[in-house]
Amino acid sequence: MWKLNWEEMGIDWSKVAGVLTYDPHQPMIFNSGLFLFLFLGFSLVYVLLRHKTTARLLFVTLFSYYFYYKSSGVYFYLLGIVTVSDFLLAHRMERTETPWKRKLLVVTSLCINLGLLCYFKYTNFFYEMLAPLWNGTFTPLDIFLPVGISFFTFQSLSYTLDVYRRELKPLSSLLDYAFYVSFFPQLVAGPIVRARDFVPQIRRPLFVSSEMFGQGIFFIVSGLFKKAVISDYISINFVERIFDNPGLYSGLENLFGVYGYALQIYCDFSGYSDMAIGLALLLGFHFPLNFNSPYKAESVTDFWHRWHISLSTWLRDYLYISLGGNRKGKIRTYVNLMLTMLLGGLWHGASWNFIVWGGLHGAALAVHKYFRSVLGRPKNYRSSGLRRFFAVVITFHFVCFCWIFFRNSTFEASTVMIRQIFTAFHPELFMQLVAGYWQVFVLMGVGFALHWCPDSWQNACGRGMTRLPLLAQALVLVALIYLVIQVKSSDIQPFIYFQF
Repeated sequence: MWKLNWEEMGIDWSKVAGVLTYDPHQPMIFNSGLFLFLFLGFSLVYVLLRHKTTARLLFVTLFSYYFYYKSSGVYFYLLGIVTVSDFLLAHRMERTETPWKRKLLVVTSLCINLGLLCYFKYTNFFYEMLAPLWNGTFTPLDIFLPVGISFFTFQSLSYTLDVYRRELKPLSSLLDYAFYVSFFPQLVAGPIVRARDFVPQIRRPLFVSSEMFGQGIFFIVSGLFKKAVISDYISINFVERIFDNPGLYSGLENLFGVYGYALQIYCDFSGYSDMAIGLALLLGFHFPLNFNSPYKAESVTDFWHRWHISLSTWLRDYLYISLGGNRKGKIRTYVNLMLTMLLGGLWHGASWNFIVWGGLHGAALAVHKYFRSVLGRPKNYRSSGLRRFFAVVITFHFVCFCWIFFRNSTFEASTVMIRQIFTAFHPELFMQLVAGYWQVFVLMGVGFALHWCPDSWQNACGRGMTRLPLLAQALVLVALIYLVIQVKSSDIQPFIYFQF
């Protein structure tokens, strides 16, 4: 009998298994070749199941769990715990009329989600703080931080909180809820999609219009360019060197390092969000915009209307308003803003640097709210002309100042960087700096120019991509992938927000 000889065919199954199983050194991300390869196969099956809704939902959910396994290994079970517990709690909450029982159920959901988040993310942080109380020495516990745990716990919490507030009816199908929580385009780094926005789309007949397809390709191309061309290149070749040893560089170099990081984190995170939105469109789903040219903001309040919109609105709706919002007087409003941003900073990581970063933004929000009330300006007030120009410049530099604490891992490094900028600036080194890093400065110029260009130009590019024939869209994508290959480093760079 004829038998297949895999060795003669040149197939090494140990290597295949190595590619398909979890590798902590190479988690699956959108800009990796493995994901692009798997997504092609996924898309074929997805199209074949387009008329079989339940089978399609099951297939996508299983792929999403595999995607998360490739990102965090065996910790994909945490996704299952959050999904099943919140699904059952929401159902029980809907059938319960007694107020204290409903409150107990939503508190249980909070304890499960925030308990997991606190254990994996903050155990060592609080352990280090409390160790001196018993004169103990701090030795960090070996606790792995699962990728995206901050995102899917907040997303699931928004569902149970909405059910508790009677703003949403619970889903009747566990599969539908598992599909919502685990949907892979936004699973590990957002945007944090609300159930009220996503659930109505789940069982709609699959339909991807030519406009949706073109917009999807545009978002993927835009996100890939931001991440793999601009963000990764300026990070590896300039920003990391400055932040690793700020004392070795002049204030001028440190300042441009901060400008570089401001562009890097924007291109990195908005690039991921763009790719997530684009992939969702190709699959027939709409995600809300997560970034809206944040460095065009004319105030810190405006900045948080534009930066990481899904998180800022989550904090507003479920934390700031729950604390009382602006309903309990001016002083309480300012306190609520500070608490919200302090906790928002802590959400980003278990470090005092993040708390300081959040505190600075909270204080700036309170100050802006105070002066806006003193001047009698409405919420929708927008300055113009020179006043707007200087407002944008001041806001941008305040945000950049805060990024110093966000990026550095220690206060010492942050203070060294600030001291170098203010006491050892050396502007005469500018031409030498540009000559030594001209490729970096070209990409930074391109990045900031694209960011600050009028919104109408960006919208026109999106419409232009939509009008292109399918072959031309494919050629644009292939050309960008070729460009990425030319400028990329030897290793795939993970997204910054994977650590949050």
